[in-house]
Amino acid sequence: MTFLHAHTGEGVVGFLDEVLWHGFLDTLKLILFLFLTYLLMEFIEHKASGKTLGFIKKAGPLGPLPGALVGAVPQCGFSAAAANLYTGRIITVGTLVAVFLSTSDEMLPILISGGFPATDILIILAYKIVVAIVAGFAIDGILRLLGKKREEINIDELCDADDCHCERGILHSALHHTATTGLFILLVTLLINTSIFFIGEDTLAKVMRDTPVISHAIAAVFGLIPNCASSVILASLASEGIITAGTMMAGLFSGSGIGLLVLFRVNKNLKQNLIITALLVATGFVFGLLADFVPFLATLL
Repeated sequence: MTFLHAHTGEGVVGFLDEVLWHGFLDTLKLILFLFLTYLLMEFIEHKASGKTLGFIKKAGPLGPLPGALVGAVPQCGFSAAAANLYTGRIITVGTLVAVFLSTSDEMLPILISGGFPATDILIILAYKIVVAIVAGFAIDGILRLLGKKREEINIDELCDADDCHCERGILHSALHHTATTGLFILLVTLLINTSIFFIGEDTLAKVMRDTPVISHAIAAVFGLIPNCASSVILASLASEGIITAGTMMAGLFSGSGIGLLVLFRVNKNLKQNLIITALLVATGFVFGLLADFVPFLATLL
């Protein structure tokens, strides 16, 4: 879609639908997940006993396993929840990365509607889950070997940064966090949708198709777009045979839905956020390439 076309009557209608309407819908879909996550965190902070907190901490090393399984559910709200839980240091960085890597957003419905065989879809999901689990455990394991101690649960950090007036009660704090984060997500989503609208999906498809191998790196970076648009475009292009399954996987691994956006919003340690982002891109690139160039995986995918 060209810039000129976007200014015709049809373009205006398309802009209102694809940018504004879908931007509001994408944000609304996340509001409940955000609220429930913040409510849980506030409950843990205000009501949970020391035994409950101790159980959460002890369960930490096993986190990447359930994290990867939960992340595979086609709903980007879980990645947003994981970002908040990590900011409060309730889950480990390995668990967070596992959730992010397995998150697929709208991939599943797009592949189903695109006529992908059920067995192929299950293999793609299994590949994402396995890679997410391995990466999550590897990250936590490496940090332990390096002597990096797990940080203490610190939900106060989230509240202090957001000025949520926790003394007014759990419900007020959860609503405040949800409103501020939701507004931030909406503004960024509208900006991203506008950019994609004017650049055009055809342009993105051409770049992916005409640059073998490099396309995996491009897809891995493209997957970082913090909304459902990247997974929709990548899955659609793969369904149409424009890009390979490996190129699609590169972007789907790095794509964490709205999770990365929420992480940068709530976690004030920029260095940590950038390292996590780099890990997502690197993992997507490497395992996207493997999916296309390792004979066994290429045959499956």
